[in-house]
Amino acid sequence: MSKKHEGLSEQEQQELLEKFDPEAGVRKTDGIMRWVIFFGLLAFSVFQLYASISQMIPRKLLLSIHLGFALSLIFLLFPARKGVKKNTIAFYDYILALLAIVVGAYWPLMEETIVSRVGSLTTMDFVVGLIAILLVLEATRRAVGLPITIIAFVFLLYMYFGRSMPGFLAHRGYDLDDIVKTMFFTGEGILGTPLYVSATFIFLFLLFGAFLVKTGVGQYFNDLAVAIAGKRTGGPAKVAIFSSALQGTISGSSVANVVTSGSFTIPMMKKLGNKKEFAGGVEAAASTGGQLMPPIMGAAAFLMVEFIEGISYWEIAKAATIPALLYFTGIWIMTHFEAKRLGLRGLTDDEMPNRKEVLKKIYLLIPILTVIILLVSGMSVMRAALWSIVSTIVVSAIRKETRINWRKAVDALVDGARTALSVAAATACAGIIVGVVTKTGLGLTMANGLVDLAGALANNETTMLLLTLFFTMIASIILGMGSPTTANYVITSTIAAPAIILLGAPALAAHLFVFYFGIIADITPPVALAAFAAAGVSGGEPIRTGLNSAKLAIAAFIIPYMFVLSPELLMIDTNATELIWVIFTAVTGMISIGAGMIGFWYRKLNAVERLVSVATGLLLIYPEGYSDLIGLGMFIALLAYQYFTRKGTDGEVQKA
Repeated sequence: MSKKHEGLSEQEQQELLEKFDPEAGVRKTDGIMRWVIFFGLLAFSVFQLYASISQMIPRKLLLSIHLGFALSLIFLLFPARKGVKKNTIAFYDYILALLAIVVGAYWPLMEETIVSRVGSLTTMDFVVGLIAILLVLEATRRAVGLPITIIAFVFLLYMYFGRSMPGFLAHRGYDLDDIVKTMFFTGEGILGTPLYVSATFIFLFLLFGAFLVKTGVGQYFNDLAVAIAGKRTGGPAKVAIFSSALQGTISGSSVANVVTSGSFTIPMMKKLGNKKEFAGGVEAAASTGGQLMPPIMGAAAFLMVEFIEGISYWEIAKAATIPALLYFTGIWIMTHFEAKRLGLRGLTDDEMPNRKEVLKKIYLLIPILTVIILLVSGMSVMRAALWSIVSTIVVSAIRKETRINWRKAVDALVDGARTALSVAAATACAGIIVGVVTKTGLGLTMANGLVDLAGALANNETTMLLLTLFFTMIASIILGMGSPTTANYVITSTIAAPAIILLGAPALAAHLFVFYFGIIADITPPVALAAFAAAGVSGGEPIRTGLNSAKLAIAAFIIPYMFVLSPELLMIDTNATELIWVIFTAVTGMISIGAGMIGFWYRKLNAVERLVSVATGLLLIYPEGYSDLIGLGMFIALLAYQYFTRKGTDGEVQKA
């Protein structure tokens, strides 16, 4: 670009990340401990690569070692509380790190003895298992945050005090021996499916992302977005949408996405006339949507493969594509109407990057296309991730400035392992929740409770389903507040999804429904971490930024209802004609809703016109023949009325 857009410095970005994202609050150690941690992270990555390539390490041993690496490094890297000196490690953290190593080594050293006891625990087993539970909770609190830690602790209390629970929540209760055995000595707790996905698929894709970053692809996403969308009406807002969608393919955090791409896009939006809260809202909504975007979906896609029986990765990625595109289409439409309402321009030629230079680096996207092609071809997720890392290294060699040398490769291995620490802690903690749900039957209990509540308020099956979806939405937003993507999905799919499945919805639709609402908790006040991070970049008021982001992401509050009621949107049991019609009515409906939410179409809308516009959009989005036809008629009438009354108060013709 001939004129550099001023954004946040790297130090300011780091400060923001540390404020809103616990994953970023690591110590800045020096001396010998700096190298101990460095080689510890490097060894973690090398072990994971060996395990993935050889596939010779038994599952329990792999998970135990993975957990030991993650917990010990977390206690060395993450201080117990904010505000302490970040270049020193407290004595108790050394003790906790050593205990984590013991926990990680226990299964590899004692496997034969543990298996031979057929489920009975010795005193040593009990002590090590109890320590493992406590270490996981504390490591999660430090590296991930308090919300998921509190949820896991409450679930453990629920498991213990089952006999004292009221009404339908009551169960027989479990003593400490049973709890420890479930959590550390079976495949249903800490060493369960969530941690397995972390130790296999997720770790490799985090490494893939770390290698991609070393090629400079993050900045390239911004440049490509500006080249494509910068000159359009309200260009910077559309740049934010496009850039964040791309960043979401390699980022597993809404907050990190906001800070990295937002430090570039938010100042541009403000410079061209967007209000602080709107600029922050656009970036927060778009960055959060990055977690919904295939092929990675914040790593949740790989968890879904394990949680939904008989489904492939390709089916999940295919099903999630149209809803994700509709989500970003909704934000794009509203930013367009907002720009027209305010009369905002796009970027000038001086503010645009050199298109030829941008196109010269288009090869940086080859590794992302590679992973998609390999996964679609039926290759296993692990093999696809490994070959994508190789393709990244090969592609980077095309130009000197993007080339990954030995030093960059080692740094990528270390960075990937560091990123994986919080995911390992989150999935281990989520395993506690899954263990409780499996042992107590809480998932089915909650499902029956939600369905019974909806049944008591409804007078027909459709109303009952809609009420169940509404109650499940509220539960998913609450459970998703402050949780990272992976843990978010595990919690919501375990607790909330069974209620939707109980009413006959396809399992994939139910899981995607709770996943969507768990994710948009990041932009839903009062927590709204992604929106608050965006406010930190824009200087806007946090709650107002959150409200703006929730308004812009209105599609995320509508589309999940739509694909449960009409699974054709997920390309389930549909043909091309039905799919085209559903997409057409959905996009048309989003245009109408976007105009109503912003209050502008060809001209400013009054209150009645805004209500009618939103109602028209809902009729078009609701998957039923008569509602589509009525909505389409209303849409055409609104469009014509807007067009023929489009003269502004100053007599100038407005163009949409």
